[in-house]
Amino acid sequence: MPAGQRTLRAVLAYDGTDFAGWQRQAGRRTVQQVVEEALSRLLGHPVRVTAAGRTDAGVHARAQVIHWQTARPFPAERLVPALRGLLPLDVAAVAAGEAPAGFHARYAARRKTYVYHLWRAPVADPLHRRWQWHLPLALDVAAMAEAARRLEGRHDFAAFKAAGSPVRNTRRTLYRCRLEEHGPLLRIVLEADGFLMHMARGIVGTLVEIGRGRWPAGHVDMLLATGRRQLAGPTAPAHGLVLWRVEYDDWVAEGPPWPGAPPGLSRP
Repeated sequence: MPAGQRTLRAVLAYDGTDFAGWQRQAGRRTVQQVVEEALSRLLGHPVRVTAAGRTDAGVHARAQVIHWQTARPFPAERLVPALRGLLPLDVAAVAAGEAPAGFHARYAARRKTYVYHLWRAPVADPLHRRWQWHLPLALDVAAMAEAARRLEGRHDFAAFKAAGSPVRNTRRTLYRCRLEEHGPLLRIVLEADGFLMHMARGIVGTLVEIGRGRWPAGHVDMLLATGRRQLAGPTAPAHGLVLWRVEYDDWVAEGPPWPGAPPGLSRP
């Protein structure tokens, strides 16, 4: 790093509905684009940020972590209030500060937690429809929970990644894959050392098919053994998924609680 450069980091929360994902894309509105534009205006020089994970179009975040470099002596404690007037209403910086030497938002992350939200009531919830998949079905939650338990551990998750993904190493450790019921709201909590492209949504789509009775819980054992994406369930819709938490050796990034959310939603 050049002399005088500092590494800063921040936690972002955003509604992914009106974004074409995290990563910059020519001619499309992305989270990275609006965040970099805001920081560049604030610091007076071009800023490029790196995120803990590249969320897909429509995916939300409570605790996306970013880092960037600057030589400006801008006080870190003023970043959050200063960005409030520069970011659009669907993005917020909820925490910011100096990062330790060598910090990297993506490569230093030890664990990431995603939470998927299914709303099973006959009528969709209009207040929360932007972050819930409305699925008015009677699901066998016990079978889904058993399949989820079988997915925990160190496995090859090739069967759940996006078709055509160039990633060669598809082994990941899924520390937690658990279901939580809050009335008609069913949450699927996935905590891992890393996620393949569409992996979380592929797991959710497969669990839903098991809940509908298409396959027994043990079907996931075959998927882990064969890695055949065509034998797994469909990719669940993006809008039900939220990047919830990112853990580092020195720090845990968590977003703000959601007002009006059912008990237990602030920390899975």
